[in-house]
Amino acid sequence: MSTKKVLIIGIQGALAKITAELLIKAHPDIRIHGVDSRPIDNIPKRPHITVQQIKYNRTNFEKLFREHQFESVLHLGRLGHSPAMGNIHKRIDINLVGTNTILELAQKFRSKKVVILSTHHVYGALPDNPMFLREDSPLRASFKYAELRDVVEMDQMCTNWMWKNQNQIQTIVLRPCNIIGPQIKNSITQYLKTPYAPLPLDYNPMFQFIHEFDMATMIVNAVEKLGTGIYNVAGDDVVSLHEASEIIGVKKVLVPIIAVEQLAKVLTPVWKFPLYLLDYIKFPATLDNSELKKTLGEDTFRFSAKEALELLKLN
Repeated sequence: MSTKKVLIIGIQGALAKITAELLIKAHPDIRIHGVDSRPIDNIPKRPHITVQQIKYNRTNFEKLFREHQFESVLHLGRLGHSPAMGNIHKRIDINLVGTNTILELAQKFRSKKVVILSTHHVYGALPDNPMFLREDSPLRASFKYAELRDVVEMDQMCTNWMWKNQNQIQTIVLRPCNIIGPQIKNSITQYLKTPYAPLPLDYNPMFQFIHEFDMATMIVNAVEKLGTGIYNVAGDDVVSLHEASEIIGVKKVLVPIIAVEQLAKVLTPVWKFPLYLLDYIKFPATLDNSELKKTLGEDTFRFSAKEALELLKLN
């Protein structure tokens, strides 16, 4: 295990906070340093964790690595694609330039393990997708939506770096399915919980959902148990979009997909629904999880997709 000194990038995110709590519970002697470019609040006061708001640049990160000599680095700070997250230039600066700097410094200062949180969105939602996408499936998300270019390039940059340096440092790239939970505020969670959001009448793709607690547990497992590689993160069960909406119990407006697309364009400034997600409510992008099971076994998750949706409904 490489958990005595851990750097968590993106500590303001809900998933990062849950992960920090799980690490502290599992390793009472751990020292976590959490950083974020955003203002940081709602961090429980514990002797195990210090936090710091910093600008993501090489100078600041090099100072951090030199002072703390981190054994593990958890990069959970990828900037998302909600319109509220800024323009493409800001995302490229943080997601590509920033990530490359972090990888270089982790190697330079001899960290033992790096965990990168990517996303299943890199595969793209396309009509000719197989039922389950394996880790070696082509990353086609940016073919149609240029705004996904940075997230695809970030994933490719990390995986290329991972194989190039596999003899010096362990690197794990996680590609989770849709993460949902009461503390997560991503686009799919907001969509499911938004009353009268348009639901396509003529499309009903299959979805995979993972509860935020299970995802945080998976990040801890990546530090402790997984070896260098790319891992899809999803359970065995799939749920259709319409069934997921029924479980959540929030009233939706059934309209043809062409109307959903028009409404999304009009409502984007207030709805904050990235337009590329329209394809994900039309076509499946479900993940094969066999690679993860090889190491962690069959009973990997605490909650099924339906249970995760039920818990989201309660909150």
